[in-house]
Amino acid sequence: MSFSARIKKYNDDIRASYWFVPTVLVLSAIALSALTLIVDSHPEISKFRPDWMKINESPDGARAIVSVIAQSVIGVAGVMFSITMLAVSFASGQFGPRLVGNFMRDRGNQFTLGILISTFTFALFVLRAIGDEQGEVAAFVPQFSILVTMALALVSVFMMIFHVHHVPETISASNIVAGLGQRFSRDIQNLLNEEPVAVTVYTSEHLDIHLHASGYIHNIAQDKLGSIAQENGWVIEILAAPGEFMHPHRSALRIWGTNVPVGAEMTRRLCETVALGLAKTEKQNLIFIAEQLVEIVARAMSPSVNDPFTAINCMQWMEAGLSSMAQEDRQLHIFRCDAVLAQPIGFDTLLAASLGACLPYIKDDPLTRETMLDALARLSALATSAHQAPIDKLAKQVRSAV
Repeated sequence: MSFSARIKKYNDDIRASYWFVPTVLVLSAIALSALTLIVDSHPEISKFRPDWMKINESPDGARAIVSVIAQSVIGVAGVMFSITMLAVSFASGQFGPRLVGNFMRDRGNQFTLGILISTFTFALFVLRAIGDEQGEVAAFVPQFSILVTMALALVSVFMMIFHVHHVPETISASNIVAGLGQRFSRDIQNLLNEEPVAVTVYTSEHLDIHLHASGYIHNIAQDKLGSIAQENGWVIEILAAPGEFMHPHRSALRIWGTNVPVGAEMTRRLCETVALGLAKTEKQNLIFIAEQLVEIVARAMSPSVNDPFTAINCMQWMEAGLSSMAQEDRQLHIFRCDAVLAQPIGFDTLLAASLGACLPYIKDDPLTRETMLDALARLSALATSAHQAPIDKLAKQVRSAV
């Protein structure tokens, strides 16, 4: 992977992880405890402390306060973590395992665990600093640090309340579908707002580049590809879009305009512009969002669930995204860089990957079938003449499935 592709992939992995935000908050709590203890250890600073900040002058009393906070917070953190894992397990079974990443990326869950664990860490460091009187050494009761511990405990209480409210929201079918539908519509609209790209067909000599690993394409560093192409006077075509599965025997890139073999070093540079992973992501991959909505439809219409209203909700969000594209005689270009070509996404492709892919699951249910026909009728009313054919074809397939 090139530097830019690697950074993008690592950023996506960190975003989808459940450890990064809690780790940062724990390290921040350690740094904050060191700072507050420095304030408490300097009489010239602590003498300006108002009387209301004094908690307990007794080391035993102060130790008891901090101990209770530490024990309570870590206990609550365990319960909150269990609730989160239960919600993830439920969502995976109900809506599909590919949606787990959406829950792992949820900032509310990450910050709840991080604040609880960081409060516990802060209390431990403050507890360690409390000292009894020993001979001529006076007792050390870090008043300011204890006050901050109590403030963090109060924040933890509110985070617990928030988490109890937030978890049911995250596993609500309507919220999950709405989140995917909004991203589907937003990505389509963002691509439509870009200037049209002219795709040129080249007939000169070409050379295919194969990757040396297997996995799903996470992202492609198009800027790096463009730089390489301009350096050598090439046109580089992206043969496999993000989300497709690659292996060493499948061509990933095609170089146009070269009659000489590409060296090993240049092949390595070209391969490094493609970042592979173990699963699909939504980065540079509009189709994957549609696939997740289709997966929810498939599970909702399974005999064990039989939830046509969730399936209808998914198709309505698909219609919302497709309606923007139906009014434009354009294709969606994920990659926009000089000397870099990629297959654009046409309206027919997007229609087939979204509403069209739902047909096998809803064809036997009259309610969802009529909903799809209504959605196709509304799309047909908005669509340009160039998009009428795929809409009419799908509508005919829906009617013939009765």
